[in-house]
Amino acid sequence: MGTLSSELSPHAAGIAGQPRVYVDANMPARLVSLMRTLLKWDVLFVMEHDELRRASDIFHFRLAGQFRRTLVTLDRDYLDDRKFPPAESPGVLVLTAPNENGLAALLKRLDRDAFRAAPDVSALPFEGHKVHVHVDWRAGEAAGR
Repeated sequence: MGTLSSELSPHAAGIAGQPRVYVDANMPARLVSLMRTLLKWDVLFVMEHDELRRASDIFHFRLAGQFRRTLVTLDRDYLDDRKFPPAESPGVLVLTAPNENGLAALLKRLDRDAFRAAPDVSALPFEGHKVHVHVDWRAGEAAGR
């Protein structure tokens, strides 16, 4: 048995047509379910992997890049450009809303206005960027568009 990376990476190329995201430990499970069932995203949720649950933020940042997945989080620490350089980013989306319903609405907007609007939905539309996604966010401001 290899590492998580060596086990999952070969399967990544076979998954097409879905946004590929890496969701850290602070995301409510109900929202992860919404990403998978309603939005049909390919989600790696760290809480489902014992070896990832307590990993550091910098580990998650790097692993998301290795797995070629957009990092989705509620953790504003990722907005620190010194600790998490945008140029090394697979794309980081830091969501902020007053409650889970607001977060769900943001995820639906991201799906419609950013991921599904990209020419290749399985690509990394936010690569090299970090975006603070909140109620006033506009998709055109993300990823240099």
